[in-house]
Amino acid sequence: MALSNADVQKQVKHTMAFIEQEANEEAEEIDVKAEEEFNIEKGCLVQTQRLKTVEYYEKKEKQIEQQKKILVSNLINQPAVQIRMYKIATERDVDVQIDQEAYLPEEIAGEVEIYNGDRKIRVSNTFKSWLDLIAQ
Repeated sequence: MALSNADVQKQVKHTMAFIEQEANEEAEEIDVKAEEEFNIEKGCLVQTQRLKTVEYYEKKEKQIEQQKKILVSNLINQPAVQIRMYKIATERDVDVQIDQEAYLPEEIAGEVEIYNGDRKIRVSNTFKSWLDLIAQ
């Protein structure tokens, strides 16, 4: 029994539709796999850049902390340097005495102000003086 021309055309169309459907499904699978691989690679790149950014800002934070330590050290040592400069400039020995009667106000406890004998020269090592020095 021979197939008619219409039957052959129907069989060819059916085969072509099957092949096209298989090709579309394969293309969809390839697209899904490519999207997954892209997302994985993107995630790796984002994570790498995130780590680099964190490292960068940790390094910057350490640098800032170091600068703060240097600044605080300079501010703490400034009165001693000023006393030495005064000693060199005046060619006089400096005698340090603690005033047991006149105290600094309680709100600046732990801070120091130093005066010369006639109270004309003052070296202030208070928080406010530090802020004033920073503002200069």
